[in-house]
Amino acid sequence: MSKVKNIFQSRVSIVDLLVIALGTALYSFGIIYFNIANRLADGGVTGITLILKALFNFNPAYSTIIVNIPLFLIGMKFLGKRDMFYTLYGILALSFFLWIWQRIPIHINLQHDLLLASLGAGLFGGFGSGLVYRFGGTTGGIDIIARLFERFRGIQMGQSLLVIDVLVLLSSLIYLDIRQMAYTLIYIYIFSQIVNFTQQGAYTARGIIIISNHSEDIAAALMDELSRGVTYLNAEGGYSRVEKQVIYTVVSPSELHSLKQIIETIDKQAFISIINVHEAIGEGFTYKRPKKFNLFSK
Repeated sequence: MSKVKNIFQSRVSIVDLLVIALGTALYSFGIIYFNIANRLADGGVTGITLILKALFNFNPAYSTIIVNIPLFLIGMKFLGKRDMFYTLYGILALSFFLWIWQRIPIHINLQHDLLLASLGAGLFGGFGSGLVYRFGGTTGGIDIIARLFERFRGIQMGQSLLVIDVLVLLSSLIYLDIRQMAYTLIYIYIFSQIVNFTQQGAYTARGIIIISNHSEDIAAALMDELSRGVTYLNAEGGYSRVEKQVIYTVVSPSELHSLKQIIETIDKQAFISIINVHEAIGEGFTYKRPKKFNLFSK
């Protein structure tokens, strides 16, 4: 009992669980009101549940659990406790919201426009799934099998997921026509793009590498004017063999112009490399920077 308690206290986050629940709610909303309502297929376990729904009118809220049971039992033997707990939680949350949305009479009138349906399904499904993945969860399914293939066969997850998704989509032609399948492919493309966007975050910072003979002056100015931390990297010129201190710092896109002006004022010959940073965690990005002292502040 104490071991289970320690796992939950030290490794499971309430925030993670809340966001995963929100993600599954959005994903399931898309499945019910866009995919099923407009006969659009899907890949993976969700695609299998949609096939069962179309052929046998089997409720996806129940088939999601049933199809995932053997996959979950296989995963329990090989994957970590925290991963499997988050996976089980994601499966149950998805099944619960699939059950809930089917009992709420919402009608989204798209006038039988499959392009709008694929856009809606991609946006809700992609954003919901992206939130689930970003906070360490999954909705079960072929993710478990793909992880096992990666661990024991050295096959990348992306390759395994692609192969299984293709097989499920081809099987979906049992109840879909070519036109519906074409819009399903549009949905899957939008879904994947939104998932990537959500996982990486809408906010991108800029990583700056500065090579200059006046590195200490530039570093002091950046810390003073922009209140950004800097790191010195020891480097050596490949041709000159001269050792230099290289500056590395991370700024927001809005600070980029000011940073260039500061560097140009100190050293017009400085070499600057600007790198896109998909996510920055720490002071000034995920929590506030200390406020600069201002003589005129109250």
